Amino acid sequence: MQSRYNDMTIYKRILIKLSGAAIAGKEHVGVSPESVNYITKEILAVRDLGVQTAIVVGGGNFFRGNLSDVWGIERAEADMVGMVSTVINCMLLCSALKSQCNYDVRVMTAIPMPAVAEPFLRLKALKHLDNGSIVIFAAGIGQPFFTTDYTCIQRAVETRCDAVFVAKNGVDGVYSADPNKEKDAVKFDSISYQDVIAKGLKVMDPSAFILAQEYSVKLNVFDFNEPGIMVKLLNGENVGTVIR
Repeated sequence: MQSRYNDMTIYKRILIKLSGAAIAGKEHVGVSPESVNYITKEILAVRDLGVQTAIVVGGGNFFRGNLSDVWGIERAEADMVGMVSTVINCMLLCSALKSQCNYDVRVMTAIPMPAVAEPFLRLKALKHLDNGSIVIFAAGIGQPFFTTDYTCIQRAVETRCDAVFVAKNGVDGVYSADPNKEKDAVKFDSISYQDVIAKGLKVMDPSAFILAQEYSVKLNVFDFNEPGIMVKLLNGENVGTVIR
């Protein structure tokens, strides 16, 4: 069914959830210029369709809050380091996007960093999106104990996104089991939030699922390594898995 907002695509406004691993590429840590270039092209292909585009990027290629025990520090402090890691990724992605297009690109942080980015203000974010800017949300929600999975759902609800595009690396949807371990795992074309939770399928943070279910957020889970897949989704092709 075509969106009432845009005759060309099924959604008017989406939020793309990228992992830190997507930034790192094959190295798994740090930043891969080739991966950032690929990400940039895929995002701009979406924006070129006239789709209003918001982005949340993880920071796991630099640091994860769940490493607090390894480092012998408190989880709250480790999560703050993780949030700052997302800011680095967002600034890099912003710079890469600006170098490849004429669209306005904004980074908005949940932690005030006026020297490098705008503070997140919901109404201002909505205005940027309405004006056609690509908006990248950094630093999670500004509080420890929340993952970027949770952040992407909250920001999608706050900015009235029609769907969240959950970009996975090497997995082309939601399966009944880990397809890398179980050869008989079955891929779902569509599945409900209730079934994901009941079956214990590890797609996103469970708290993110609860929030998504409460606000009826539509999720599209797909393999980001397939070039052009987000354009296929926006054109209504049956790829990946829809969670609704």
